[in-house]
Amino acid sequence: MNSEILARMEGEVGASSRQISAVEKLLGEGNTVPFIARYRKEMHGNLDEVAIGKIQERLTYYTELESRKETILKSIADQEKLTPELEKKIRECYQKSALEDLYQPYKPKRRTRAQVAKEKGFGPLAESIWSGDEAAALAASDEELQFARDIIAERVADMANVRGYIRQLFATKSTVKSEVASPKPTEPTKFEQYYEFSESISTIPSHRYLAIRRGQKEGVLWVKLELDKELALEGIMDLVLKETSGVSPRGVCERQITLAAEDAYKRLLAPSCEVDVTVDKKMEADRAAVEVFAENLRHLLLAAPLGEKAVLAIDPGIRTGCKVAMMDSTGKYLGKTVIYPQQNPQEAAKAIAMIVNRYRPEAVAVGNGTAGRETETFVRQTLKKLHDQHPEIPTPMVVSVSESGASVYSASEIARKEFPDLDLTVRGAISIGRRLQDPLAELVKIDPKAIGVGQYQHDVHQPLLGSKLDEVVVSCVNGVGVELNTASAPLLERVSGVGASLAKAIVEWRNENGKFTSREDLKKVKGLGAKAFEQCAGFLRIRGAKNPLDSSAVHPERYELVNRMALDMGVGLGELVGNQSLASKINIRNYITNDVGELTLKDIVSELAKPGRDPRAVFEPPKFRDDVTKIEDVREGMKLEGVVTNVTAFGAFVDIGVHQDGLIHLSELSDNFVTDPASVVKAGDRLKVTVIGVDLARQRISLSAKTNPTVGASPAKGGTAVSREPRRARTSFAPSSGSGFSCNPFANL
Repeated sequence: MNSEILARMEGEVGASSRQISAVEKLLGEGNTVPFIARYRKEMHGNLDEVAIGKIQERLTYYTELESRKETILKSIADQEKLTPELEKKIRECYQKSALEDLYQPYKPKRRTRAQVAKEKGFGPLAESIWSGDEAAALAASDEELQFARDIIAERVADMANVRGYIRQLFATKSTVKSEVASPKPTEPTKFEQYYEFSESISTIPSHRYLAIRRGQKEGVLWVKLELDKELALEGIMDLVLKETSGVSPRGVCERQITLAAEDAYKRLLAPSCEVDVTVDKKMEADRAAVEVFAENLRHLLLAAPLGEKAVLAIDPGIRTGCKVAMMDSTGKYLGKTVIYPQQNPQEAAKAIAMIVNRYRPEAVAVGNGTAGRETETFVRQTLKKLHDQHPEIPTPMVVSVSESGASVYSASEIARKEFPDLDLTVRGAISIGRRLQDPLAELVKIDPKAIGVGQYQHDVHQPLLGSKLDEVVVSCVNGVGVELNTASAPLLERVSGVGASLAKAIVEWRNENGKFTSREDLKKVKGLGAKAFEQCAGFLRIRGAKNPLDSSAVHPERYELVNRMALDMGVGLGELVGNQSLASKINIRNYITNDVGELTLKDIVSELAKPGRDPRAVFEPPKFRDDVTKIEDVREGMKLEGVVTNVTAFGAFVDIGVHQDGLIHLSELSDNFVTDPASVVKAGDRLKVTVIGVDLARQRISLSAKTNPTVGASPAKGGTAVSREPRRARTSFAPSSGSGFSCNPFANL
């Protein structure tokens, strides 16, 4: 990498050239971002995953840029038009758009008006006018001058500085204007506030721009960029006249060049530059939306797990009944049934009581979809009656669990492989129960885009979205760590250095040989070589392994070092691992070497104190009001507790337990002024809110987190053009004939 690129990247990513070079080297050696961030801190100076990811992104950009330069240089050289001056400009260009501007005059073009004019022999006349030959211009006919202007117009449009100037004007001075398309919709739409709308492209928020783009895509809006034509032409002529210093002011040649410049702007520059800027603005808005999605996804994946506790899961339904599935503390499926609380409450209550008596679940997970709150209330009442009659039976907690993406999982290939003999509706119930036990382990099986925490997720550039969300999932999985003997293949494939094929091989080895007893056993897995072992071993845990370090985040490459620490302290390895008091007495300076520095040693000591510590918060169930179960129960002025489900650029959506999330607009998030909702709340937060508006017709609830909000206020501008995507598409089905537990859980009660 040359010094100029290094210098530019220092400013772009906020890291030193030494750090950038170190990351480049580590990535080039096949190391993953999580591994580099966790186990190679000394080499790159303790950069986090975000910084390393930025470096990786910019390295890719400049690599592609340098490759494009070589292609362009070869193309121009093949045309025998490459001059030393032009080559220097190309090699010293570090922006893709500017590079394409330099290449513009040499790009193969379709047959143009300028080419036709040249073929007719008007090239010399155009050159004479460009050089200021008044006599030649005066001697030419109007038709001849028109042909010459066609040539000059293309020449002006191909000037790199002119094209760059117009593009910059569109990017900074143009206005985004939207109007209702013809014919005007007869029914209300989500885009009414944009029927007559304009805002500067430099200040329009990403969510508003994406809303307008969606309206355009759906045929409701007509959208364009407007720019002051006089300002554009004035700038063009300033640049052109610097290239045509021989042209007399206010002469015939200047007049012809001005007419050509006007034509160049209208016909060649404005349309292409408007498209360029529109694409750039769309990508900018996409990146902002993707960052919002990624942040929401991160908080959702890292939500507090219930842990290794037996769970009874219920996927609510009305006509087709509630699907019930039982899982043990490891998530193993035990059995299923269907209950009909509304049609036959006595039999449903009896079934719940019998299952609780036999399996003693510590929690009941109830999906929050259709009839979710009613089912939750029914289960609570049933458990209370059971406790009154049989106080010796422990009463499990009842938890409302998001169903978002459960139907996607239940119909997926992953679900079919896990439960080939189960109906997809039962798989959905199992997913609901498991995501309570461990949200991360279960949600990795679902396409992140199906989880429903994004903003305009279907409108943004899909490769960008997919790449970013995959990056978030990988970061979360490796940050928490994975239990090697219970992890599913979808979870394992997100581990640093593993991937889909190795994940499958690991599960197959486990199925054939039993549990892994040590990390060293990983080397027995076919296809898992030394590099893959290096990358993944530190992120995989083996609970109860003979070597206690195998259940920690200490990398196997440092086992010998930790053994030496224990020996120096005169204790066994098992006595040191997990002993916070002993770990605190380790003098890390005694173990600093050329390979191991203070940063790594601090991580090791921290891990010895609390091996395999889960960084996620302690589980706390949401608290919804029992008397508010549907939107019709919601009244203005109500004080409720809710859970943030999605944070957008214009506010936050909150689950208050009525199936339809309410919206806290940006202006209602705090008593203080807020510009970025993510600075105040995040997905998973518990909030106390006040209902300030209910629109039953549109199924919208307006909330406020302010201390003394104004009740009855209209929803603030900016939030009304966006509809919350449904939590889950319900699937209709008929009850299975084999709906009871095969092991007959009802026999003992």
